[in-house]
Amino acid sequence: MGNTEIARVLSEIAILLQIKGENPFKVRAYERAAEAIGDLSQTLEEMRAEEGGLRSLPGVGAGIAEKIEELLDTGKCAYHEELLQQIPSTVFDMLRIPGVGPKTVKMLVEREGISTVEQLEHAAQAGALRGLPGLGEKTEQEMLRGIAHLREYGKRIDLGLAWSIADTLIEQLREAAAVRRLAAAGSLRRMRETIGDIDILVVSDSPEAVMAEFVNLQLVAEVVAQGPTKSTIVTPAGVQVDLRVVGAESFGAALQYFTGSKQHNVKLRDLAARRKIKLNEYGVFRVDDGGETRLGGEGEEEMYAALDLAMMPPEMREDRGEIEAAREGRLPDLIEDEQVKGDLHVHSNWSDGHSTVEEIARAAEEVGYEYVAITDHSPSQTVANGLKIGRLRERRREIEAARKAVPGIEILEGSEVDIKRDGTLDYPEEVLAELDFVMASVHSGWKMERQAMTERIVKAMENPWVDCIGHPTGRLVGQREPYAVDLEAVFEAAARAGVAMEINADPHRLDLRDTHARRAKELGVRLLIATDAHRGDHLSLMRFGVATARRGWLEAADVLNAMPLAQLRKRLRRANTRRSRKSDA
Repeated sequence: MGNTEIARVLSEIAILLQIKGENPFKVRAYERAAEAIGDLSQTLEEMRAEEGGLRSLPGVGAGIAEKIEELLDTGKCAYHEELLQQIPSTVFDMLRIPGVGPKTVKMLVEREGISTVEQLEHAAQAGALRGLPGLGEKTEQEMLRGIAHLREYGKRIDLGLAWSIADTLIEQLREAAAVRRLAAAGSLRRMRETIGDIDILVVSDSPEAVMAEFVNLQLVAEVVAQGPTKSTIVTPAGVQVDLRVVGAESFGAALQYFTGSKQHNVKLRDLAARRKIKLNEYGVFRVDDGGETRLGGEGEEEMYAALDLAMMPPEMREDRGEIEAAREGRLPDLIEDEQVKGDLHVHSNWSDGHSTVEEIARAAEEVGYEYVAITDHSPSQTVANGLKIGRLRERRREIEAARKAVPGIEILEGSEVDIKRDGTLDYPEEVLAELDFVMASVHSGWKMERQAMTERIVKAMENPWVDCIGHPTGRLVGQREPYAVDLEAVFEAAARAGVAMEINADPHRLDLRDTHARRAKELGVRLLIATDAHRGDHLSLMRFGVATARRGWLEAADVLNAMPLAQLRKRLRRANTRRSRKSDA
């Protein structure tokens, strides 16, 4: 078993113990161990061989270390299997329903014998749950909406996991097989927020040898099909991967065709048909009475050039006006990864992060950033060890020390400040004014009515020291739906106030989503792409935020942290506040 699978087993043990009503400290120990393993940059096998071994992991005592050893050696854990005999594994599907937690599942299992999503759906439809403690008609309706949400996303995985799998497979194929060209296609290449399956295209002089290597890679749990030019496998995470070997002369055509989207390709083919041109996965051809004349196919750009179109970046190919923009010569110059100058949403170990300020600074310097903001939580976030005013000012000394230790990067003193239910902020104005950067976020009261939530966020933006609104809809992809909010009104207020909106690059959030980011730009709102990192190596998540920005048609000029530091300081909302107060004085 690899790290991901072992972390999953420990997480399941924690959930099963919680459903059984076990000691919360025991539950938290398994949760912490699962989190620590999920954050590792090395394998558990490698760690086991080092001095200190598995016990050096945070939260891992002798008992949990024993179970990890058992999983590494046998792929099974007797304790996990024993718990599954007491509580059916179908409860994990119930826990994926937004708003349904272990306490609710415990009550449903013990009182009603409900242990599957289907049983829960039937009970909610029949109104059979509203007599249970804490459950009413409104809760039943929320559960039914959550089940519909689960079915929409349930067979898909988030972008981060999909790329982790694809990158591993591609790297292993490059090492194991004689491949000339290799690329991911499909919705993964378009960087959609969730992925159904993974498509990989290969050019090779030895197709059957490539297929033989592919079906025997370490990440293969099941071989669904194996053929001379196409094979399908399933990974241990249950993700289907299709590998196709294509001819060198058709690689560009196949890459364009299998990247999609379907709607984009249909519109292209309609445009081609009117010009007596044929597009398919083998190439682009002119059709006349004498037959077909090949115009290209080796390079993807040839497919578009045959239609007098500039090649559209894969992230834009969703039939959202990109073909018309290409035809009229108004395609945006999309932001690139290397144009990002810094990350303005990072948590250190002063709150719920795992890295020191200096470690974060060194990681940001290694990425090549000009600046990084340390934005630990404010005091209302007790579960995240939020900083009271005294600790916030204590942290300043560590930031100053880190500035001296890592002079190659500017460390900004910031905070992710809670927006309270009444729209006020978790720190007073005089404290906010001391900081270099303030991101205000909603972390509670998810079920507020739409108007109330909108007013709450708009009021927060009236505070003159708020520079940005963090993860503006509060969603977790496939896990938690956005809270009810009028984004149009929020964007209009943000444009008036000069407050930026975050595109949170964590693949579990990607909030704002692509279409919202595009609308924010249209309304004149400045965007910011940030990782919400909780350790130094999480800075690499920026690629997913940039991809979301690209899907939203954003250019570098639309993004605050694509600016050099001097320009950024002038464009932050607080710069206007200081100028205004100085002139008033």
